Amino acid sequence: MDAPSNSPHLWKSGSRAVVFDFGTFEPGSGFEEAILHRIEDNELKGVSTPSSTMTIIPSPVLLWRLKVFLFLIWGVSCCKISWDSVMRMSVNLHDLFLYEAFLYYNPLLLVTIMVWFWGMNLWVFAQANVDFAKIFDLNQNHLTHREIWKCATWMTIIVPTSMTAYLYLYSNGEVSLAASQPVLLYAAFAMALIFPFDIFYLSSRYFLLRTLWRIVFPLQAIAFADFFLADILTSMSKVFSDLERSVCRMVHRQVATIAWFEADSVCGSHSVAIPIVLALPYLFRLFQCLRQYKDTRDRTTLFNALKYSTAVPVIFLSALKYHVFPDNWDNLYRPLWLLSAVVNCLYSFYWDLTRDWDLSCFTRIFKFSRPHILSHVLYGRKWVYFWVIGSNLILRCTWTYKLSAHLRHNYLTVFTITALEIFRRFQWAFFRVENEWNKMSTKSNSQLSMGDVPKEEEELLNSNGHDV
Repeated sequence: MDAPSNSPHLWKSGSRAVVFDFGTFEPGSGFEEAILHRIEDNELKGVSTPSSTMTIIPSPVLLWRLKVFLFLIWGVSCCKISWDSVMRMSVNLHDLFLYEAFLYYNPLLLVTIMVWFWGMNLWVFAQANVDFAKIFDLNQNHLTHREIWKCATWMTIIVPTSMTAYLYLYSNGEVSLAASQPVLLYAAFAMALIFPFDIFYLSSRYFLLRTLWRIVFPLQAIAFADFFLADILTSMSKVFSDLERSVCRMVHRQVATIAWFEADSVCGSHSVAIPIVLALPYLFRLFQCLRQYKDTRDRTTLFNALKYSTAVPVIFLSALKYHVFPDNWDNLYRPLWLLSAVVNCLYSFYWDLTRDWDLSCFTRIFKFSRPHILSHVLYGRKWVYFWVIGSNLILRCTWTYKLSAHLRHNYLTVFTITALEIFRRFQWAFFRVENEWNKMSTKSNSQLSMGDVPKEEEELLNSNGHDV
């Protein structure tokens, strides 16, 4: 994604003004020593350093430790207030109380986890000299992993703070104020995403919005960023389902009430919108595959479309539990649901190994350009090979199981499985991007080798009428 040209991380050669962002430096990076060395050089050259400049430059290590200390205090305070608020409620209302709180804040918490993981992906790509900007067709001002982590840090602070305020106000009888907390939070995130002014990474936000638009309406050729993000959205289908239910409650003014728990309510368990929203990311990816087949006539894209179509029966067969008699569910629809879940799991696992990944270079991405303990632990190790394949199979199965609409009330289990699916997608992203980077490198090398053929030989070959 893109970053504005005034980003503090972009140092342009020849510019006079240099902006330092102390929050981005880590201890041991050598930055403090570089500043001191620069001051000593100025003193040797007779250049006076203003005392005011010396006083306004704090130690990056000190700032980093202060931020960590404040973050820990904030985290402990949120946990303490939330726990006391839950314990203040009656025992009979604990489950309903926590279920509703998780429903409102679960989507944004999971999105925050995904942003943290994506920052880790970008950090590894940068260490391994993988030009992800070229792969995703980004310009030179794209966001770095440090800027992604900054966004994730603010999300980590804002979302739990709002959740703590909701729990505290609700438990103290301030129902109207409690109901306003998730509404304000969702409105703030929506405004931050669509804000039209050139602040907070405008180009990156609009790149994300344009990509989402192309996913929903695949009216042009599918780029790598389009189907890469669409694959990520399939791992977050439960997030969109909870988001729909949360917005539904806000629109119908059911926040901080238990009326929504009734089956016949607008946003209740029988709502047909729940399985529809769960299936939408898979349908978007299916339409992308059909569009790719229209453009390339590659039959492989049809088999890929078939893979995404296998998720639809899992979702809708499970939703039938709320619309059929229990005997019909146990004797007919539940076995069909289990069969469709197994087919979807095995097909998706097969496609990951044979199409999305290239097993011949499975751990090459962890070969860093500079010595690093992570590269030493991961690069070329057989356990990485077995771990990724085994965990991908297990998490595929649990994710397919979680797609079931009739399991939505087990909020802690569903939250854990969704977080594990996001972790699986985090692993998947390494090898999917690496596979694409290897394809691009191979194509570039082949074009260079063809360009080395002398023109005389090329004319002779072409004169024979052969298709070289």
